[in-house]
Amino acid sequence: MTIASMTGFARADGGAGEIQWYWEIRSVNARGLDVRTRLPSGFERLEPSLRARLQERVTRGAVSIGLGVRRDSAVSGVKVNYAALEVILSACEELRGRAGVRGPAADGLLALRGVLESDEGDPGGDTEHDAAILDTLDQALAALIEMRRSEGARLEPAISAQIERIGALVDEAVALPSRTPGEIRQRLEAQLEQLLDGKAGFDADRLHQEAVLLATKADIQEELDRLRAHVEAAQELLASGEPVGRRLDFLTQEFNREANTVCSKSIDVAQTRIGLEMKSVIDQLREQVQNVE
Repeated sequence: MTIASMTGFARADGGAGEIQWYWEIRSVNARGLDVRTRLPSGFERLEPSLRARLQERVTRGAVSIGLGVRRDSAVSGVKVNYAALEVILSACEELRGRAGVRGPAADGLLALRGVLESDEGDPGGDTEHDAAILDTLDQALAALIEMRRSEGARLEPAISAQIERIGALVDEAVALPSRTPGEIRQRLEAQLEQLLDGKAGFDADRLHQEAVLLATKADIQEELDRLRAHVEAAQELLASGEPVGRRLDFLTQEFNREANTVCSKSIDVAQTRIGLEMKSVIDQLREQVQNVE
């Protein structure tokens, strides 16, 4: 089982008799699960079942779910809204009595907004088709999950490669010869010789002490150990097949914290290069992980 993306779209259509319906679901990345629904009037009763079905399958993402319902045009028609018509006629009578206004013609009345209505019945009040409509929702959700997994399958190789690259950079940092007290002592000695113009005017024992002190302050072994542990943890998460987006996002923050310390403790160009490249890879990893469920 691969990781899943939070991005996806699905549609499923259904129908029974003269009633036709469709579900559309869109999903994008979010910190948690944010569900927004658009249900026709009369179908609000489906929302609890809708949310329960979604939460069984999805743990993260901003999800928009819409339901469309219609009757076949062959059984559709129009009807007169007599309540609205009575209000309009009363207003016309009052105007005619006050200002002598002529009464309106029938075609004019029927052209007024609200007088004629579509006569498609009220499918929202009928629970007969609820089970079939929810079955269609299940089909749309299954298609959404499949798309999110397909997107996740495309993300996983890139994420895995970035984690492996961080591990390789940790190995490079471990092998740096510049981290040893002996190497630091030689570099300090060369710098002092340059400052003293080659004159032997410094204490070799004091130089060794300073080199050891500088090596202690610049030691990044703990940071490298933590980075290696984070790499192993991230690889285990990818292999688990579970929703791991939140935990991977946390690990990218830990990666970044340790990489910043590697850069801040840098004592030579090679370590700085490794730290900066590590930060660049971590930024790329974070972009990918932010779309993982």
